[in-house]
Amino acid sequence: MRRKSIEKRKGTGIRQWLAAGILLEAALLISIGVFCITEYDWSRKTVTTAGDGIKWVDFNISYEALCKAYEYDVNTYGKEIHLNWIELLSYTAAVNGGEFDAGAVSDMRKIADKILSGETTMEQASADLKYYSYYLEAYGAVLAEYVGEYEIQTADSNGEYIKKYGLKAFSPIARDFPYNDYDDFGVSRSYGYKREHLGHDMMGQIGTPVVI
Repeated sequence: MRRKSIEKRKGTGIRQWLAAGILLEAALLISIGVFCITEYDWSRKTVTTAGDGIKWVDFNISYEALCKAYEYDVNTYGKEIHLNWIELLSYTAAVNGGEFDAGAVSDMRKIADKILSGETTMEQASADLKYYSYYLEAYGAVLAEYVGEYEIQTADSNGEYIKKYGLKAFSPIARDFPYNDYDDFGVSRSYGYKREHLGHDMMGQIGTPVVI
């Protein structure tokens, strides 16, 4: 009887610990859920900053918008008024709630024309846009090193380096090494949680040099 009584008390203790653990986990989940709901700005499809730094942002800039902003940047380089492509993209996102449809690209053209004509500046145009600085920081973190000055070696016998300005991003796979890739950027993913795949898968052989 005494042994059964001891086993019964042990069983009760384990159940109490399990119950306490479940309640603690539930409390944590509720706290996280409340935090996410209060931090998420559903109308803008972005998450606001909490403390120092951006936690997360939708990066759904269209190909057309990227190309148009890039053209403005490169074509005005070295001129009196130089349009920065990240600033153009950030302005467009702030005006259109992070969406990049045909209307958004039209808005980019309009503000670019106004700046080039001297009618306004980006600082003036974005002064009243609440999320401009937010997008500027987010897009800058992704695109800052993609466009700028770089040096390239000429193909002639001299092999001199000349300075250029433009797209300076490069393939991470070393030259002459074979690889396969999948154009799966934006494809739905469900592992862990439902989301879009914000990457481009590239598969090389073991030992392939990768430049980062």
